[in-house]
Amino acid sequence: MATTADFRNGLIIEFNNDLYSIVEFQHVKPGKGNAFVRTRLRNLKSGKILPNTFPAGVKINIQRVERRPMQYLYNDGVDYHFMNAGTFEQLQIPKESINAAEFLKEGDNVEIMYHTDTESVLSCELPATVVLEVIYTEPGEKGNTATNAMKDATLETNAVIKVPLFINIGDKIKVDTRDRSYSERVKE
Repeated sequence: MATTADFRNGLIIEFNNDLYSIVEFQHVKPGKGNAFVRTRLRNLKSGKILPNTFPAGVKINIQRVERRPMQYLYNDGVDYHFMNAGTFEQLQIPKESINAAEFLKEGDNVEIMYHTDTESVLSCELPATVVLEVIYTEPGEKGNTATNAMKDATLETNAVIKVPLFINIGDKIKVDTRDRSYSERVKE
């Protein structure tokens, strides 16, 4: 058993019979009263953020997780299929367990998070950024860059995101998978 003094970002704990990752925490020692730790916890199954306050020194149950690199193979309409490149072991993961499934392209490398006690899959995380080609967007007007105007663009994975007006069909762009936004145009 550990205590709140062991908190750090990314630590996986058991809380309310579920697994949570600590997104951020802050030790608070008010002038009067007892110290406490204010946290933001992410539920590993649903992805929802839960604010919670722990009294300082309370016992917590730390859970062990393991990240394994995998390669995305295909989507059969229900599950997404991945393969371990070293052992060629394959597994299926439902879309809800993937942080940005709309940006997955065949052959992409991802990290699968396993709960080591139960050997169950907790989540699938894409890299922070991925490079994708724009397959459709409205033509941009030359010289129309005075404002931060954005337009819709359909990517090769059929995801639709907002891009600047100067992006054209065939351009490769870098997409931030954490907030699903345009990052930059990639030079060939």
